[in-house]
Amino acid sequence: MQEKTTSVVDYLNEVKTRCTFNAAAEAIGITPQALKKQLGEARPEVSWFVSSTSGEPLRYTDSEKHPELYRTTRIITSAKVLKRNLGL
Repeated sequence: MQEKTTSVVDYLNEVKTRCTFNAAAEAIGITPQALKKQLGEARPEVSWFVSSTSGEPLRYTDSEKHPELYRTTRIITSAKVLKRNLGL
């Protein structure tokens, strides 16, 4: 399972696009809480995972957010998109 999480993290850093926890967790096949646990400490490379209601990473300081977090307003909200783009 950690391998799938790593591939999603790598993908989001490559495309520099935010993704909801729910969409990522569903694509990987785990709960959003399990995903948060796998991601570990707040840091820029995992700040792409955001709340579906606010579009913001949860409990991140500005210094923990990726510098390009807001380069686009697009947010991936569908597990189907991740599954298709990553071959999951």
